[in-house]
Parts: sequence; structure tokens; C-alpha cells
Amino acid sequence: MMTSVLADGFPTRHLFDETAGQKAERLSWWTHDRFGLFIHFGLYSLPARGEWIKMQGRMSDSEYEKYFKNFDPDLFDARAWAKAAKGAGMKYAVLTAKHHDGFCLWDTKFTDYKVTNTPFGRDIVREFVEAFRAEGLRVGLYFSLLDWHHPDFTIDARHPRMPAGCRPADPSGTIGGEATWASVNAGRDMGRYRRFMKDQVGELMSNYGRIDIVWFDFTYPNDGGHGKSAADWDSEGLLRHARSLQPWIIVDNRLGLTDTADGWDFVTPEQFRVEHWPTVGGRRVPWEMCQTFSGSWGYARDEMMWKDPDELLLLLVQSVSKGGNLILNVGPTARGAFDARALGRLEAIGEWMTLNGRSVYGCTEAPASFKPPEGTVLTYNPMTRRIYVHLVVRPGSRLACDFCDQIAYAQFLHDASEVSFEVHGTRTEQKQTFYKSGCEGRAYFRIPKTALGMRLPVIEVLLKQNDAKDRTRKDN
Repeated sequence: MMTSVLADGFPTRHLFDETAGQKAERLSWWTHDRFGLFIHFGLYSLPARGEWIKMQGRMSDSEYEKYFKNFDPDLFDARAWAKAAKGAGMKYAVLTAKHHDGFCLWDTKFTDYKVTNTPFGRDIVREFVEAFRAEGLRVGLYFSLLDWHHPDFTIDARHPRMPAGCRPADPSGTIGGEATWASVNAGRDMGRYRRFMKDQVGELMSNYGRIDIVWFDFTYPNDGGHGKSAADWDSEGLLRHARSLQPWIIVDNRLGLTDTADGWDFVTPEQFRVEHWPTVGGRRVPWEMCQTFSGSWGYARDEMMWKDPDELLLLLVQSVSKGGNLILNVGPTARGAFDARALGRLEAIGEWMTLNGRSVYGCTEAPASFKPPEGTVLTYNPMTRRIYVHLVVRPGSRLACDFCDQIAYAQFLHDASEVSFEVHGTRTEQKQTFYKSGCEGRAYFRIPKTALGMRLPVIEVLLKQNDAKDRTRKDN
């Protein structure tokens, strides 16, 4: 089918017979819940230097084999993982069923390179989905399109066995001689590998009950002519197969189906702060920022540059303020436990979410006519028509606000204590929260000193119903 493109640049080629309304309904729980947990766990947890260690060290299969032979996470308890996620206020979780090294965390029938052939011997995927469902969390599985262990996966610019002297993603586009690449790939067959992937995805979509999210990772077509495109994966066939088994799944955008309107459900900015709601072809699209506590996805013992709870909470509310989700990663130790650094941050986030989660769940970007006061981040719940003012930079005793004429009442979210309001230049004390004469001048929230000792205080603003409806209609 030829790809057609609307005037705004958004592709109109469709793979599925689904209306925009049906897609929005399929994604509705995800766009409401906003906050999830990523878990990167596998053989790379043993060297404890991140999930790309095999590639970075150009390790052979035989060099990497010691991690397979010694994989025995004796402290693994999926119920403890699930409780930590729920306690942090997360609503869904995604586990790396298979990462780029090809090691499988489930009892697959299509390779011996799996967890049930290690000293540990248990199906981690099964225990994960059962434990997280028991805590009321949605479950997702990450599936790497790359597989550095499989004998038919052709060696490319992202493979540990790329020819000597080659560099991944060489901007010159001259990565080695073609004869060299042909030699290292002799006997490998991507057709067989595509069948292998389809069989494995079929297992994951058939044997573990309802799966809510599938995270495919990733497509890289332009690495000097030695990458992988959507055609190399048969991305369309893979996605059709997955959705035939689980029609309700939500899928990320890394299958490379960028020429379709529905070969993906959300875009995935990684490890950077998003400044504006992401667009495709000029249209705002669902999105999820994926972030780590530190710099690695897999467990990294010696990494010291960890984000503190305030930074992590800011990432969360900034994502929501631009209409997006945040999925925050934990890399369990090789014994299968979340380490103390991760647990401490999850607990701190959970304490805040218990009192302030209303400013995250069900929220999105505020209408454009509501300008954030200086040093704040705004989120907005369109169902309740409430604005949430997150005090990122602590003000003095007053915080200027330009939408005072729309406010019916204001309170701190953590304890529902009233936040008073005054019009600039008026000294008259009144019992009412707002002056009945309106806001001819600039208005201010009165900020008590007691609020400044809290982590990221939030003012919940109840808007006048009619005015809020009118403004929302104009802004949308």
C-alpha cells in the first residue's frame, strides 16, 4: 500500500481498522495513569556495568558465558518488586523479557539461552506478571529486536562481533569493506531470525494472560549501511501477530513504522528533558519519557551520579505538564533485589505521591491561557477542571498569578489547607479567600513559611466552572 500524507505531514497509511476514538479508548488507562516502572534485569546484572557491556567490551559468546552459568538471583521476589512499585505510586511496569544479549527471562521453547537453564531455573516473566497483577498494576514486556547471541542475527554496526576497526554509527557512512561484512555474516539468515522472533513474541502474547504493553527496541537503519530497518524485522508482520493475540496492547514507536499512522501508539524520548509536547507531522501524539535513576539501565555497581528524589519528581510533573508519561527504570542487582539507592528513591517518591498524586493521575498540559507563575510547573485535570501549581522554586511570602479571575478556591494539596489570595496594592484584610471586587491588578497567592519545608509543594486550584469550560474550549 502506498503511503499517503496529510497536509500537516502526518502519515495516513493504516495497518489496523481502528478509529481515532477507539485508539484513544485503548490508551485511556495509560494516559490517565501517567507513571510506570521499567525493569532492566538479565545476565548483564552480574558484571554490574550496564546492559550494553557485551557490546562495549566486544565480548565473545564464550567470554559472556560465565554470566549465564552463574545467574542465580536468590533474593528475587517479584512480590517485593511489585510492592515497591505500587508504594511509589506507579501504575504499570515493563520488564525486559529479552534484551540485546538474547538472554530470555521466560521458559521459551525456541532457544536454550533462557533463565530456566541457569542455576536459578525459574520463569521470571511468569512470576513478574502474576505479582504485579496481584498488586493491581498493569503489566508490560520489553522485547529486544536485536539478539547478539542468535546464530542467524546478522552482524551489523550494533553487534559485539562487528569487524575489527569498525565503529557503530560512523557519520561518514563507510564502516568497513563489504567483503569483510559478507565474511562475518556467512551462513547467517535473517529470514530464520524473523521466524524466531515471531515465535517468541507469540509465546509472550499467548502464555502469560493479558499483557498491556509491548516495548519493542529498536530500529537503526542508517548506521553506515549496516543497520536494521523495519523490513529487516518484518515489523508489520511482527506487530500484526502481537495484536492478533492481544488486540488491546499498547506499543511503542521503535519498530520503525514511522510511515504509518498506527504502527505505534506512543513516542519514546529517552534520557533527556522534554521541552514541548512531541509532535509527528505537526500533530501532538501520546508520549512517554523513559529515564533512569542514574546513567545505566542495567545494574551498575560503581555508578555514583544518581538523580535525587526532587529531580525525579520534577521529571514526573514536567512530563505530565506537557501531556506525557514517565517510566522510571530500576536495574535490580544480580541477586535479584532492588538496591538501597533505588529503594530509597522509590520510597521518597511514594511519600510525595500519596499526598500529591492527584496532580499527576488524570492530568495533562494546562490550557494555554493559564500561564505558569514564575518558578512553577502546571498540570491540569480536564475532568475535575483543577489546576495544580507545583512550587519548583520556593517563593517568598507571595506568588504572583495571572489567572486569578478564574479561581474559585485554592488549597495545598498535601493537607487541603486553604491558600489565601490577595490583590496587589490592597491591604484590607477580609475573611473571604478572594476579593469580590475582582482582580483589577495583579494577584498573589499567600505562601506560608511552613509550606517551604516540604518537598515540591502543590497548590490545588479549583476553577470557576463556566470560565474553565470556556477557556478549555478556546484552547483546544
